[in-house]
Amino acid sequence: MFVALGAIIGFVGALVGIGGGIVAIPMLAIVFDMPQQLAQGTGLVMIVGNVLLAVYGYNKHHKIDFKGVSLAILVNIIFTNLSSTWAQHIDPVLLRRCFAFLLLLLACLYLWQTLPRKNVDLTKPRPPHRAMGTVGFLVLGLAAGLIGGFFGVGGSLIAVPVLTLIYGYRQVVAQGIGLALVLPGVTMALITYAWHGNTDWSIGIPLAIGGVLMVRQAIRLAMHLSEVFLKRLFVLVLLLTFLLLLFK
Repeated sequence: MFVALGAIIGFVGALVGIGGGIVAIPMLAIVFDMPQQLAQGTGLVMIVGNVLLAVYGYNKHHKIDFKGVSLAILVNIIFTNLSSTWAQHIDPVLLRRCFAFLLLLLACLYLWQTLPRKNVDLTKPRPPHRAMGTVGFLVLGLAAGLIGGFFGVGGSLIAVPVLTLIYGYRQVVAQGIGLALVLPGVTMALITYAWHGNTDWSIGIPLAIGGVLMVRQAIRLAMHLSEVFLKRLFVLVLLLTFLLLLFK
C-alpha cells in the first residue's frame, strides 16, 4: 500500500518540482493520524530519494547552474539544521496550522502569476529578466533552509516561487534549480528528525521506493506541459493540501 501511495505522491511531486513532501506529510498526518513532527520526518525519507532522482532528470533536460547553486548549499544546510531542530519543540497543532497558511500564501502568489496580463504571453518561453547573483543565491539558500527544515518539505517549496516570481525563470527551470539547491538540506533535515526519533522508517522506505519509480515519468510529462498549466496544477495541489490541513 505504501509503495503505491509513494508512486502517486512521487509522480505529483516531481511533476511540480516539490519532491512530494507537500502531499506525503498531510496524508501521514491526517489519514494515519501521525503527530506533525513524525509525519514530516517520515515524509523526508521519501523526499530525499525523489529529489536526488529529480535533480538528475531536470538537469538532463535543462542544465542546472550548479556553480551558482553551490554558493547557496552551505547556507541552506546550516539553516535547515537550525530550523529542523527548532521544529522538534513546536506544538504539533500550531506547526500544522502554520504549514497550512504557508501553502495558502504560496497558492495565492502562483494564481496571481498566471492571471492574464496586457502585452504578456504566458504560454511562450522567456529568459530570466534578472540574473541570480551571489547575494541572490545566498538569500535563497537561507530562506529555503528555514522553510524546508521547519516544515520538513524541502526548501524548493519556497525556492521555486522566488525563482519564477522575482527572477522570471521558466517553471521547469526553476523546479530543477530549486531541487538541486535543497538536496543537501533535506538530507540534513532527515538526519535531524531521525535523531529526535521523529521518523518511521517502516513507512518512509516503502514510500520512497514507490516515489522513485515514478519520478522519471513525471519529469518527462512536465517537459511537454505548458507553463501556465504547470503553475495552476501547483496551485491546485497547494489549495487541496491547505484545506485538508485546515479541517483536520
